[in-house]
Amino acid sequence: MPKKKIYRRVMLKLSGEALSKEGKGQGINQSVLHGVANRIGELTHNGLQVAIVVGGGNIWRFRDTTESGIERTSSDAMGMLATIMNSVALQAALESLGHTTRVLSAINVPQLAEQYIRRRAIRHLEKGRVVICAGGTGNPYFTTDSAAALRALELNCDVLLKATNVDGIYDKDPRTHKSAKLYTRIGYQDAIEQHLNVMDQAAFSLCAEQKLPIRVFNFAKKAALLQAALGGNVGTLVS
Repeated sequence: MPKKKIYRRVMLKLSGEALSKEGKGQGINQSVLHGVANRIGELTHNGLQVAIVVGGGNIWRFRDTTESGIERTSSDAMGMLATIMNSVALQAALESLGHTTRVLSAINVPQLAEQYIRRRAIRHLEKGRVVICAGGTGNPYFTTDSAAALRALELNCDVLLKATNVDGIYDKDPRTHKSAKLYTRIGYQDAIEQHLNVMDQAAFSLCAEQKLPIRVFNFAKKAALLQAALGGNVGTLVS
């Protein structure tokens, strides 16, 4: 782990499943939620400004419900509401540990969250508050990966930390191919051309265009988040 941090402000992209019990992938598990909050708290203790985008797949996800009869725009709206539920839960867990936190939503829900306004979000970060960006981009057809890339750029983050359940980016699925090769570093264009589906292509393209580095790491390894946030050589760096 480096002795001196190389990032000032980081964007953490969490899946909704990161808040659920291992192997279940549904709902919010209280002990898991507080474990996640503890690890995020380590970043602020190390002087980092932290923004977060959390998915909603543990509650609702379109690709898992294609036979439900609910058309795409309505389903995506439900998914955006799911991200707000996860964000409010994560805020409560962080604040129970003493971390001042704000949820800023792309969808107007004033009883639960502040409206997402870029300057307001930056001000919260400068004051040392953890900022959770909820509601995706506020538009259908865009994933929370794209929302994380967009918010990271808007908020002048130094890196996008993509939490996954594998050790980084492989040339093929390591869960089904024992010969899968882990990349420690890969270029944006290679990741796009090889259709390496750790993030969606729109998010990759946006980061590539603006030269925002992406660090993909295994969130299940408890030290990995702090290592990644401090610029350690963990997982895969896309740059």
